[in-house]
Amino acid sequence: MLGLEKLGIDDPRGKDRKRLLTFVEIDRCATDAIGVVTGCRLGKRALKFRDWGKMAATFVDLESGKAIRIAAKESSKALARSLHPEIENKNRQQMLAYREMSADDLFSTQWVKVDLPAEELPGYKGERIVCAECGEGINFRREVVRDERVLCRGCAGENYYEPL
Repeated sequence: MLGLEKLGIDDPRGKDRKRLLTFVEIDRCATDAIGVVTGCRLGKRALKFRDWGKMAATFVDLESGKAIRIAAKESSKALARSLHPEIENKNRQQMLAYREMSADDLFSTQWVKVDLPAEELPGYKGERIVCAECGEGINFRREVVRDERVLCRGCAGENYYEPL
């Protein structure tokens, strides 16, 4: 909500739905919340996941080109403890305190520049390349050229799985 406010986007799921592209940096519950609030989805290519392990997101206004990165402050946890020491359960303590704390206490914000090649934009229709090794199709310029052969990232050695 802070990112939308800073960018001046009032209706991300309605009239402004094609204005926003969001990069999330962690695969935790905040990513789901960001998708719900902004309407950005992986399947629409408006939500981009970068596995950096940080509770942070960058919101890009495609209309103006402005972008803001918002990160959770580590100091907010200690502040939550000091605000409600009477609550023993850490999660309940944080939930209550976070509702009371200001955005400045919770988040750091930084205006940033995000270069977006055409293949990163929602609605991009690029050519589909076929991997010379496995024969699977590759979209959005994600191919790797090695020894003059066009390969998918998996066949180029970037697998997250191991064939059995």
